[in-house]
Amino acid sequence: MPVFARSTTVVAHPDSIDAGIRHVQNEVMPMLADLPGCVGLSMLVDRQSRRCIVTSSWQSESDMRATEAQLHAVRTRAAEALGGRPQVDEWEIAALHRNHRSQHGACVRSTWFRVDPPKLDRAVDVFKLASLPELEALEGFCSASLMIDRESGIAVSSVTYDSFSAMERTRSAAGTIREAGTAEAGADVLEVCEFDLTLAHLHVPELV
Repeated sequence: MPVFARSTTVVAHPDSIDAGIRHVQNEVMPMLADLPGCVGLSMLVDRQSRRCIVTSSWQSESDMRATEAQLHAVRTRAAEALGGRPQVDEWEIAALHRNHRSQHGACVRSTWFRVDPPKLDRAVDVFKLASLPELEALEGFCSASLMIDRESGIAVSSVTYDSFSAMERTRSAAGTIREAGTAEAGADVLEVCEFDLTLAHLHVPELV
């Protein structure tokens, strides 16, 4: 059964990032934990670009939709704490594999790409069967996920590493895996970004 996610992206004011992280950790996360169907939250932060991404995960699409009105004000307050405006995206979590739980200092490399919507299932299979085994062999690999928007054909893969140094040393190898996978899936890479994994409290089950 598919698991779903809602991500809120904010380009934060540089002086507000730490306060925003504390707000998400102390105010948003405990509130989400009490909502039916919520299976956790994560927060990615790139201090250089000031991009912060808070993602909540849900047991079903109906659980996620049922919270939209309730979380609108919560999302607005979190964006205000970060000093920016929220951009909201909703996803189906098509794949998730966890080698081990992340620890303090973990980092994430995320890749956004586009594929023709009718070819999305093929792209998911390529990620699961071809890219994922190679990614897992990389130094410091912790976990990997793939989220998709079936309507637009936009997808984002995120690979978590134990440390920034491990992520840095895998850039070339990960790039080779990315090029091969997107070529096989007929996908166009839109963007590749690296983040600190500031909060990691997702409890999404294995989806491979």
